[in-house]
Amino acid sequence: MTKKNHPAAEKTDASDFETRIDELCQSQFGAGVTNLKRLSGGASQESWQFICDAKAYVLRRNPGGKSASQNALPKASEAAIIDAAAAAGICVPRVSYICTPSDDIGEAYVMDFIEGETIARKILRDAEFDGVRPDLATQCGEVLARLHQIEVSPLLDLPHSDAAGELKKYAEFLHQHKQPHPVFELAVKWLSDNLPPPRAPVLVHGDFRNGNIMVSPEDGLVALLDWELTHIGDPMEDLGWPCVPSWRFGQHDLPVGGFGQRADFYAAYERKGGEVDEASARFWEILGTLKWGIMCAVLMSRAFESGADPSVERGSIGRRSSETEIDLLRMLLEQD
Repeated sequence: MTKKNHPAAEKTDASDFETRIDELCQSQFGAGVTNLKRLSGGASQESWQFICDAKAYVLRRNPGGKSASQNALPKASEAAIIDAAAAAGICVPRVSYICTPSDDIGEAYVMDFIEGETIARKILRDAEFDGVRPDLATQCGEVLARLHQIEVSPLLDLPHSDAAGELKKYAEFLHQHKQPHPVFELAVKWLSDNLPPPRAPVLVHGDFRNGNIMVSPEDGLVALLDWELTHIGDPMEDLGWPCVPSWRFGQHDLPVGGFGQRADFYAAYERKGGEVDEASARFWEILGTLKWGIMCAVLMSRAFESGADPSVERGSIGRRSSETEIDLLRMLLEQD
């Protein structure tokens, strides 16, 4: 039998959380909290916006404040990478405070609020973004070129993963699932036979895509968000991931996030000092599609069933694995 929370208990939990946020603000920023609300979006992390001393902030934490999953960085490491990105001229929100155990909030940090939109449907379809949408692929290429030039020696404690390592990891997730997914198995075989040559490792965002970029109607890309999957690896991973069909949100004639063409994306990356290997980037597109399918079918459902994240969004997202199977067949047949 599934245990249901009593409404009064849910209200008490929310009240206790707001009290802890208020205490944090009093101690760190010298004022109480107002207008606390959870922001929509984000399948794996919580984001809470609030006002403190007339300034807007966002608290980012793991679901329920629990420890990071095996695939995500600790929040303190994530905050340190954001600081390094800011120093490299990459548009990111400033980290204002990293929570400690005494705050009783869990793994979290507070960052400055930036005005903009992250919901892909709005960015791709609303008229107010018509003026900036054509330049987004170029802006993304420029941001990634700067990111991949960050000195990695101070960040060597980050996870390392190359194409072979990523493929092995997700093939093992699929094997542990013990459910038949013939399209995924076909993709694993193709990828194993077409591994790209090793490249000099760089700092890789790991989740660079539409949905994790913040866009304003005036300036276009104004912030790169969600750094919990950052690692040291192949730079082509970051060029392939935003072109995965799932991140186009129906705009399949525009492979870069549903808003741009690969040619503009690659050209901007190279103008800022990057070097594109198109065959390798294509490999990472296919591997990224496989990864997202396995995340939906295996990892998301596991998090829901274990209670690590009992949200409806987490529980229902597994259905999207069927979309990736169709995408993979089209890609392997070179129809996408």
